[in-house]
Amino acid sequence: MNFEVIQTDSRSKARAGRITTDHGVIETPIFMPVGTQGAVKAVHMAELQSEVGAQIILGNTYHLYLRPGVDTLERAGGLHRFNGWGGPILTDSGGFQVFSLADRRKLTAEGAEFRSHIDGSKHLFSPERVMDIERSIGADIIMAFDECCPGDADHAYAERSLKLTEQWLGRCIKRFKETEPRYGYHQSLFPIVQGCVYPDLRTRAAERVAEAGAEGNAIGGLSVGEPTEVMYEMIELVNAILPADKPRYLMGVGTPANILEAIERGVDMFDCIMPTRNGRNGQLFTARGTMNMRNRKWADDFSPIDPDGHCAVDLLHSRAYLHHLFRAEELLALQIASIHNLAFYLWLVGEARRHILAGDFTTWKAGMVKQLSERI
Repeated sequence: MNFEVIQTDSRSKARAGRITTDHGVIETPIFMPVGTQGAVKAVHMAELQSEVGAQIILGNTYHLYLRPGVDTLERAGGLHRFNGWGGPILTDSGGFQVFSLADRRKLTAEGAEFRSHIDGSKHLFSPERVMDIERSIGADIIMAFDECCPGDADHAYAERSLKLTEQWLGRCIKRFKETEPRYGYHQSLFPIVQGCVYPDLRTRAAERVAEAGAEGNAIGGLSVGEPTEVMYEMIELVNAILPADKPRYLMGVGTPANILEAIERGVDMFDCIMPTRNGRNGQLFTARGTMNMRNRKWADDFSPIDPDGHCAVDLLHSRAYLHHLFRAEELLALQIASIHNLAFYLWLVGEARRHILAGDFTTWKAGMVKQLSERI
């Protein structure tokens, strides 16, 4: 994998870059649609390419391990061949999913023992096992196994959690170096910076991750309950330590405004379920603010869904029609809203890149953040 910083904004830490993988080029900053179980909800692969403009998508190790299972993925030749996506893929290690199973898991130095949310069966995720699973899934970028610390954890808990994550990272790196890619193309391992909301722990974590010399690095454990301003403070602190010549990935964040704020602070890569999850619930994100398509006010509005038109459905269908689809509980409503939101997110990071290259990112971003907070 190769990462090149093309230009950095003169008034902030924002930068435009390019990641080259064996499955294609990724122009950064970039948003990555989440395909947890090998599919982005309500959107098929052709639409991700032609309508959304996705350059890289995500899969999740925990979910893909449970279903369809490692054996199936290996017989298929890896996730790319299994789901038909020809571009780059990133896999989350499953650490956040294990974190969310608080009543179903037990953490030890060996790993995370948990019970499946599907059938209650018992499983163990050790760092070594997770590396083997991610090799079998075959993503271009794979994440180290970590513990995601709750945003409201006290310092003692956060420090114990970080110590565990650091021990696991060492074992992940060792196993990764001992194994080879299964399908003939390069895979990159990204460590994850944890440390909750405590500057001393985040500093320690970022320094140790930087020392690992990986091809890219991630920031985890944010947007999990802490105040937004604290999240931004942690991003600034960590990015001042992580190497500037490697891509920085902020995991699971967030709103369009969150993304622009993080770009300004030097983040290159993002993922979040918000565009598709909120879309399925009727919320659309636009450059002029958010819209709740279930509201009665749209019933007689025959103007395009989004006159700015970032994808075909924006101009093909009216707001009244989409409102009707949600009221009638038609599946097409979920598809249209998901495509629109994902296309908007990809447009937003593309515009951020364009303004970084043009040299006016900070001015553009300030006006855009204000617009994004409006309710239409």
